[in-house]
Amino acid sequence: MSAAPELPVGFLGVQPKFEELGLSALSHIEPEIRTNDNQIEIKLKCKEPLKVTHQLINCRTGDEVSQFVFTQTLHGTISFIISLPESGYYKFLLFALPQNDDSKSLPNVYNYLINCVRALHPVFPFPKQYAQWKDGCYLHEPLVLHKDASLRNVFFKVIIPGAKAVAIVADGEWIHLEKKGNHFEGHANLEPFKGKKVTMNANTGADESKYATMLEYVI
Repeated sequence: MSAAPELPVGFLGVQPKFEELGLSALSHIEPEIRTNDNQIEIKLKCKEPLKVTHQLINCRTGDEVSQFVFTQTLHGTISFIISLPESGYYKFLLFALPQNDDSKSLPNVYNYLINCVRALHPVFPFPKQYAQWKDGCYLHEPLVLHKDASLRNVFFKVIIPGAKAVAIVADGEWIHLEKKGNHFEGHANLEPFKGKKVTMNANTGADESKYATMLEYVI
């Protein structure tokens, strides 16, 4: 059993900008989390649209493993879905700024220490999130895709505010999703594209031919 890492005084929990930005802890009020599951979801409430980034650091190795965190915001709730690759301690650092602030550097707003007692589930990287994936974008499924998953009939369901069209693009082949209410959904056969990048692209502007990449899976 690994020992808890030594942390600087004041490292854990709320940092100076947290309350100023209108943030509050929703799912985990205490900054030290002990979990018997290596898949957890941390939620914060926000009062205004924010841009948020994170760092997930394995305390044993010092490695950053942020590819195992997926962030999305819906109705004022910021959700961090986290898959921990192995048991042990992790530092989870959150950074935020108002969405309309052009500063390149986001201040640290909250820090967690996660103690994962058991890592029973296999973990896979989440899709890469591009800058266009902003407040209000919400991926219902699939949160992960990998070569050993069932790829023959993958169901996609996503909310992208302001999108006129959404398509899954695999090796030059476009599969358009259908708009249903406030979301887009549809099925795609990705079996022929193992070893390729698969992207989710959205048209949000006046030019119907221009699509921005929102998410990128590697299968």
